[in-house]
Amino acid sequence: MPRPTGRVLTLLELLQSGGTRTVAELADRLGVEGRTVRRYVNQLIDLDVPVESVRGRYGGYRLAPGYRLPPLMLSDDEALAVLLGLVAGRRAGLTTTQHTASETASAKIRRVLPKHIARRLDTLLETLAFTDRPAEFDTPDAGVLLAIADAVRHRRPVSIRYTDRDGRRSERTLHAYGIVAHGGRWYVTGADVRIGEERTFRLDRIADARILPGSFDEPAGPGPVQRVLSGFATAEYRHEVTLRIHGTVEQIRARLPVGVASLEEYPPVAGEDLASERWLRVELRVERLDWLPPTLASLDRPFVIERPDELRDLVIELADRLASSARRA
Repeated sequence: MPRPTGRVLTLLELLQSGGTRTVAELADRLGVEGRTVRRYVNQLIDLDVPVESVRGRYGGYRLAPGYRLPPLMLSDDEALAVLLGLVAGRRAGLTTTQHTASETASAKIRRVLPKHIARRLDTLLETLAFTDRPAEFDTPDAGVLLAIADAVRHRRPVSIRYTDRDGRRSERTLHAYGIVAHGGRWYVTGADVRIGEERTFRLDRIADARILPGSFDEPAGPGPVQRVLSGFATAEYRHEVTLRIHGTVEQIRARLPVGVASLEEYPPVAGEDLASERWLRVELRVERLDWLPPTLASLDRPFVIERPDELRDLVIELADRLASSARRA
């Protein structure tokens, strides 16, 4: 038979799984009577675990948000999932400026793992390999990230202090629509109130975020992810590229995704299958052109370069180099 202390910890684990648990349900899971459940709840409250009583037909007990995190209990599978998530998050750059936070969290979980689980985890991490190099990104401040998330959730204006890529600092008022993780970085997209236009900001360049009074309504249209990717595709860069490519949308997007290029579909002719190969207009704004010739070659689809002429020259140079290499004995 489980000892009373074990049952109290089991009760805590049940409450941590979320929702309201009835006394009858808890008594059945613990194998005790209802009055014993109430006694165990009182023991948790004595330990400063924020358990609250819910009255009514569907009442019972639940964990209330408190100033202190109650003791956390994880199954073996849950502990493994958390640790792998921390490893993947560090490699992807999706962490806060407190770089040691994920490491100390990992250490705390590993310290209380059963030895056989810890050994298996070490074996997994030693044999696990990634296809990409660990990312080195500037990461956002945790306070900024949480403040903006709160502004998004409650549709509140937020004041931010921002430093752009040229080092210029400014203070802006933002109607934030959403937070998006893309390419190992955190972004917030929304309306810049001062200029009345939509903008996307890197969270690691925001030094301070302060929620302001008032509220706003998010306009109809694409969601935050689509807004961020479209913003990347239309951002101001050194070169403006226009192409016509013969293929399907799926074939083109495999090499030129939404965050890289915008794609315009010409009106279909009568009886034309929308999923069939046809000429599509593709526009990009890029800082460098040297990566485009091999990308176009990898598409293996007919294409026409409308602009710039410099890209046409680079494609011809690549074709000449490939032909020269192919002729070598």
